[in-house]
Amino acid sequence: MLVLFGTETPIPTPTMTVDPNSVTPGPAGFLVIVLVVIAVVLLIWDMNRRIRRVRYREEVREELDAEEAAGRDAQASDAGTAVDEDETGGAASGKDDPER
Repeated sequence: MLVLFGTETPIPTPTMTVDPNSVTPGPAGFLVIVLVVIAVVLLIWDMNRRIRRVRYREEVREELDAEEAAGRDAQASDAGTAVDEDETGGAASGKDDPER
């Protein structure tokens, strides 16, 4: 039994059965890869532009909201000042005006 395990079995050496030039992608494969790379670069460029545009729109919206809130606060404080002058008998109440 040791005689059977002690002998080495021959390992076949692979031989090339196909011409290596016939299995390469060639110019057509190169052209397809170049087109895919160009398409990916253009898609990434467009995606970055769209993301930037969304970000700028959000910043403008926030600025407009802040201006609108400031305008409302200014109107509220102006209305509060006019009400205060009416209550104290100031010029806004018309009490000093003899024609009224």
